[in-house]
Amino acid sequence: MRDVLYLEQIEQAEALLKPQRIEVLRRLAEPHSCTEVAGQLNQTPQRVYYHVKRLVEAGLAVLVSERRVRGITEGVYQATARAYWLSPGLVGRLGLRRAQDELGLGYLLDLVEQVQSDIAALDRNRPELPSLGVSGDIRVRPELRQEFFDELRTTLQDLFSRYGGAEGDAFRLAVACYPTQTEEDDHE
Repeated sequence: MRDVLYLEQIEQAEALLKPQRIEVLRRLAEPHSCTEVAGQLNQTPQRVYYHVKRLVEAGLAVLVSERRVRGITEGVYQATARAYWLSPGLVGRLGLRRAQDELGLGYLLDLVEQVQSDIAALDRNRPELPSLGVSGDIRVRPELRQEFFDELRTTLQDLFSRYGGAEGDAFRLAVACYPTQTEEDDHE
């Protein structure tokens, strides 16, 4: 089972985005038959099988084994991933992409979309995949905000200059700095 399945096809999103199907998929985090899931959800096995069949067709669940129960063959299914990400490309961009100011929300949204796409494309079967995630909260007084942004930009540009050569493993460094609450919340 993969950690994340990145959904880029509208058919996959349509198969997933039904509340009852999401419940069935949650039950398939561990291998189960349709009869077992039906018992957990108080539904008929036929109804659950209908949803499982759609999930399998969309690549969101797989048949992992079969077993004989009272003379019939029963399938055992499992979700293909622990989490599912919907690609922003499923909706597509509405209107033309505009030049974005680095301090603007549109630029941050474009950056997050790119990082999400890059991470989804990584080969998660490689346990030695070198990566680093760092997150933290800081507080900057409003009068020091521009100084902070300038220092952060300078520090990152220094890293890009020192390690931006043509040799070695290629990494993408993305840093996002955004408020954790609105300024009105700060003044209450």
